[in-house]
Amino acid sequence: MIRFIARRLVLLVPILLGLSLLLFLWLRALPGGPAEALLGERATPESIARIEKLYGLDRPLPQQYLSFLQRAAVLDFGSSVRTNEPVADELKRRFPATIELAVGAMIFATGLGIPLGYYAARRHGTWVDTTSVVGSLLGIAIPVFFLAFLLKYVFAVQLGWLPTSGRQDPRLDTEYPTGFYVLDGILTGNLPAAWDAAQHLILPAIALGTIPLAIIVRITRASVLDVVNEDYVRTGEAKGLLKRTVDRRYVLRNAMLPVTTIIGLQLGLLLSGAVLTETVFAFPGVGGFLYSSIFVRDYSVIVGFTLVIAIIFSIVNLIVDIAYGFIDPRVRVQ
Repeated sequence: MIRFIARRLVLLVPILLGLSLLLFLWLRALPGGPAEALLGERATPESIARIEKLYGLDRPLPQQYLSFLQRAAVLDFGSSVRTNEPVADELKRRFPATIELAVGAMIFATGLGIPLGYYAARRHGTWVDTTSVVGSLLGIAIPVFFLAFLLKYVFAVQLGWLPTSGRQDPRLDTEYPTGFYVLDGILTGNLPAAWDAAQHLILPAIALGTIPLAIIVRITRASVLDVVNEDYVRTGEAKGLLKRTVDRRYVLRNAMLPVTTIIGLQLGLLLSGAVLTETVFAFPGVGGFLYSSIFVRDYSVIVGFTLVIAIIFSIVNLIVDIAYGFIDPRVRVQ
């Protein structure tokens, strides 16, 4: 198993280098440039040349790329044009919110999706199966922003059960050692703050996790239907094993391989695709900040946030590959 993990870690290096090269070339191919974005309306040929020389943008592209890699290795992406804050500080401030939201959405999606998909497969052809298929189609078809507004209007505005926006009530006096508000409330012993942060997280997590929920239900259902007809499942049943033993040892374990892939991919997509949800609920995460930075061509923010998201996406896929090895020993042998 150690050799299997080592091989995956070695393969991660060229992937990250390729991602950094593509990002570097893509930014250089965009109209305008960092100097024009920094100077704005005050841009003149002389001032542009001065800024390019100051930041090394007048050097050959290979030298610029090597310098880019050196700075990226220590998360030194410069400062934001809009806020004048270091991009690394903006990352530390906003990434915990997006990670907390993505994890909450994935807990909601997997916690409901896997049992619903399994139950629908075991009741194949009944009204339960039909309802799950129709419900999953609706979950994929409904736009995220529409569902977010609907949840906000019903549960926050009309019923008043949950907060309408933000991450926490500003009237609460609490500390944030990690930036993950729910975890911080638990670590500091401030349980009311942890509960308040969890309440602020419920509606955005449901809105963001609905599409992954629908996908996981469909994939789990299809995977279980494939597995239940295999010879080893019928053999286990013929031996007189308990139904829960057959389900756990023969059905679910073999059906989890494609589901694990989907969970990993969806988690990576949630980290980068929470723009609409964060905007509707005024959730101060990565999505909204990166979206607004693209419009003003804040290159430092675009480079830093995009590269970190890509790295996290690659790490999530690495974890999925390692999980494959634990779920299916054949993967380790291959």
